[in-house]
Amino acid sequence: MEPNNLCTVERRGRVHLITLTGAGEHRLSPALLSAIRSAVAASAGAGALVLSAEGKFFSNGFDQAWARTAPLHLHSTMDGGFRALVADLLELPMPTVAAVTGHAAAAGCALALAHDSVVMRGSRGFLFMSEVHAGIKIVDFLAELMREKVPDAVNRRDLLLRGDKMSAAEAVRRGIVDKAIDGGVEDVVNAAVAEAEKLAARGWDGEVVAEIRKAVWPKVWDKAKDYGADAPAAARPRL
Repeated sequence: MEPNNLCTVERRGRVHLITLTGAGEHRLSPALLSAIRSAVAASAGAGALVLSAEGKFFSNGFDQAWARTAPLHLHSTMDGGFRALVADLLELPMPTVAAVTGHAAAAGCALALAHDSVVMRGSRGFLFMSEVHAGIKIVDFLAELMREKVPDAVNRRDLLLRGDKMSAAEAVRRGIVDKAIDGGVEDVVNAAVAEAEKLAARGWDGEVVAEIRKAVWPKVWDKAKDYGADAPAAARPRL
């Protein structure tokens, strides 16, 4: 495993595992988004990808503290970086699994749902779209992602307009995530890696997987596709 200051990457069998490091909130700053994109880019040759996180949070959304201090002309780099990361995931030629090891809020919730499958820790953590509580408008891209990933109107209303915090059990019952896993962070990660390994074992054509994914969520792809090549990525971490 070769660390950088924001995430680590490793191979577990045919699975490429990215872990957001540290006990912080893993807020999606331009630097963290760039680091994740770089780790995703390093997955060439793997059979499937898993994104996980250490600590209490999977991700607590956009880095609002960075936005308050950064010059206005740089603010678009955070939104653009997120769109670019979603574009990377949509066109990745392999199955993807989010290991939601803790709280996933706002853009962090959307990031989890941008994966093909979602495995969530049963004993701790919530899916939470906090914008209605924080008085923050949801940009068109994020709204489109939620429309396509949470197609049931009642579930989407409860997440976005009521700001409900959904436990893993509730999210599974509503069909928003795939599995709730008992135990700690490693149990969730191991379950996600096992799920990813099963998908990798199918031996699917990765390019076909990517094209089907883009066809299944066409409006999200349409709003993200122009960002993937334009947003700069950090130096690629080594495996």
